[in-house]
Amino acid sequence: MLKAHSRLVENLALVGDLCLIAVCWVLAYWIRFHLMHVTDVPPFRDYALQLIPILVVWGIAFRTFDLYRPKRLGSHVSEWIDVAKASLLGALILVSIMTFVFRGYEYSRLVILLFLAESIVTVSVARAALREVLRFARRHGYNLRYAIVVGGGEPAAEVLRVLNRRRDVGIFVLGLLSDKKEVPENVRWLGGIEDVRTVLDRQQVDIVFIALPHADASRLTSVLSGIGDDPIAIHLVPDVFSLVPARGGVEEFEMIPFIHLRESRLYGWNRVLKRGFDLLFGAVGLAIVAPVMLAIGVALKLTSPGPVLYQQERMGVDGRRFKMLKFRTMRVNAEEETGPVWARPDDPRRTALGVFLRRTSLDELPQLFNVLRGEMSLVGPRPERPSFVEEFRRRVPGYMLRHKVKAGITGWAQINGWRGNTSIERRIECDLYYIERWSLGFDLKILLQTLWYGFRINRNAH
Repeated sequence: MLKAHSRLVENLALVGDLCLIAVCWVLAYWIRFHLMHVTDVPPFRDYALQLIPILVVWGIAFRTFDLYRPKRLGSHVSEWIDVAKASLLGALILVSIMTFVFRGYEYSRLVILLFLAESIVTVSVARAALREVLRFARRHGYNLRYAIVVGGGEPAAEVLRVLNRRRDVGIFVLGLLSDKKEVPENVRWLGGIEDVRTVLDRQQVDIVFIALPHADASRLTSVLSGIGDDPIAIHLVPDVFSLVPARGGVEEFEMIPFIHLRESRLYGWNRVLKRGFDLLFGAVGLAIVAPVMLAIGVALKLTSPGPVLYQQERMGVDGRRFKMLKFRTMRVNAEEETGPVWARPDDPRRTALGVFLRRTSLDELPQLFNVLRGEMSLVGPRPERPSFVEEFRRRVPGYMLRHKVKAGITGWAQINGWRGNTSIERRIECDLYYIERWSLGFDLKILLQTLWYGFRINRNAH
């Protein structure tokens, strides 16, 4: 009964789309030859002849791109893209038909272009409006599908959280099948994972979400066997949460889905936007602090022999090394005897002015040049020295994931107090939190908090 109802809805949706396509073709003709006041107007019957092949071609194209499959969990953007692809395919076939079948007629190319644009926009907007009507109905208990969630841990909790928040998709969760009886509030425990067959025999279920933790992945076969050949939708939710802390993405290549477990969000236009952000605010910041940097440089020259700036090798994005600039805060050749070590309280290697510069982070100002050169970003994980990196990657799981983005002058760890000789584990936790949730707004928030807190005396900076 449910399948027959779905087919009826699909056919009605197709008829509605084809009616819109016919209206768009007539409207394109009217705009071109009447609204634009053309003197030599061809008879409409010549264009009306094309309605039959247009409706056939567009109907096949829409079916080919699977535009009538139920997509409660789909997005507006993907649907618009599919409509555009189907319409472009239809337009190409239409031009071929006009060229080889209707050679005795001359059709306006502008009409075809107007029709193509109108069909994409009109069908997409109509579908978006229909989606909103359905969402309104589903929020009020109509047009529902009934689902169960099989699994546990974070994958199942995430599915339940999202479906509870998005009531507009019309998926009512009957309950959870899990080995543990502890379930979220307002969720029924229906039994263990192996009880899936019993539940399906007892209740009407339209959708099964399989959300097994990574440790239980071997039980997938038995769950699928329990479901058998029941005509229900099955959605598999892979447990990427336990595999890696940094968020990835899903991409399809030649019909094969690839899950990117270690993919930074900073690629494509995001990378361009962040670089533009760094150049703009880096240049503005350098212009503002230039007098302060000049004063610090003069003071260093007057109070301590040696160069004003100090270059130190650090590890940046993708493990590449670069020379990070700082105002010199220690005496010349301070590490000849000790080698690379953390600065400690009352470190005798520091100069008198260097103590103040390190406590207030003013020694970091020359790194604005590293930002403008593209070696660093204004915001990101603080870069470490290669000798320390080798030690930390052995101690801290996931440490090297922080090198998926450019190192920064400031970062989420720094404004939360994890700078200097503090817990490396907590610092990495903050760095990975930043990488997972990166946005320009997040960068701006960190910069503003750095300006508010950054130049106060910090007891962890020695």
